[in-house]
Amino acid sequence: MASSPSYRALFAVPSIPRIVFGMGLGRLAGSMVSVAVILFSLALYQSPILTGIVTFASIFPGIIASPLAGALLDRYGRTRMVILDYLLAAASLILIGVLAAVDALPAWLLVVIVAVSSVAHPLSNTGLRTLFPIIVPRYLWSRVNAVDSNTYVVSQLIGPPVAGIAIQVLGPIVGLVAVGSVYALAALATIGIREPPMGQEMSGRLMTDARAGLVYVWRNRTLRGLAIAMSTLRVGSGVQAIVMPVIVLDILGEGPATVGLAWGLAAVGGFVAALLFGGVDTTGIERRILALCWGGTALGLALLLPGPSLPLVFLAMLITGALNGPGDVTMFTLRQRRTDMAWLGRALAVSAAFNFAGYPIGTAIAGAVVNQALAPAIVFGIVMCLLGGVLAWVLVPQNDEQLQRP
Repeated sequence: MASSPSYRALFAVPSIPRIVFGMGLGRLAGSMVSVAVILFSLALYQSPILTGIVTFASIFPGIIASPLAGALLDRYGRTRMVILDYLLAAASLILIGVLAAVDALPAWLLVVIVAVSSVAHPLSNTGLRTLFPIIVPRYLWSRVNAVDSNTYVVSQLIGPPVAGIAIQVLGPIVGLVAVGSVYALAALATIGIREPPMGQEMSGRLMTDARAGLVYVWRNRTLRGLAIAMSTLRVGSGVQAIVMPVIVLDILGEGPATVGLAWGLAAVGGFVAALLFGGVDTTGIERRILALCWGGTALGLALLLPGPSLPLVFLAMLITGALNGPGDVTMFTLRQRRTDMAWLGRALAVSAAFNFAGYPIGTAIAGAVVNQALAPAIVFGIVMCLLGGVLAWVLVPQNDEQLQRP
């Protein structure tokens, strides 16, 4: 079969257009929620500390539950688990909106609802993307990973500005409920996606399989190195997620729509960079790319230090997005190549969760100190981004290793 590594060839692969569409809608909803929850918390409670806690609660429980989520994906199938998560997310956001509307949403209950909903997030974060290396020929992996990355980027391009406008025009309560309806649409779009049969290495006991996924990731040098390096980078990303809205809203006096626009600019940079990078063969140079892209994101935070202005905020977000694009494409391809197919659900769920583990830590730290000390919070984020790049160079193996099993 002639191999043409083009995007046209990729979308000719059966089920790919449907998977990309359903996954894209889910990620659009997720990108809207990440901004809407921050703006909702700031509007109703006027507390950056609570906002940091809510953001932490929206992510960290899912990280803890990721091994179990991976076992569920390998055992019961991807699409039904993804649909379950989408429906739970939609119901949670609508519940928050209804309780807030009747003045029955104390801060602790908001945190609890967000935390419960986040437990299922690894199902959708990982579920459909584990189908890519199964149904897509290897010569198209860079292309499909560029598309995978760009569904995130496009969702960031559209979602945050729309979420910001919705919160500003409709108000925080109605705006949050509107965002929840996008999750319901994503669930409808995912219904009917077929999965190919594949070999599975399962014990028959859910907790045993979940624990095996943890062991597999830890013993795989590549997955372990990526988890340590990227989770460190994400501490800096979490700082930026809190610092940037505080600067725009409180220091510059702009509205929620401007916060969404700033995230949209980051998405534009990431979209263009990932699209152009999709045809690059990264074999053998992954460490170099990851170190440069991840360490370079420190520049995006550094631009917020000297007397922040709106142009500097926009430039900072644009640079951050442009560096994330090639970094994501490289990481996705490397992770697929060095993961045993029979372990995809568990390995990718655990790996993706660990990769993101630093983000809620960064948001919690920034939320706690940003009102009293903005500059030290930014410097802390810069250091963590630089350290993430260094760890990628040190911990990720240079060459393909033999796939390891527990």
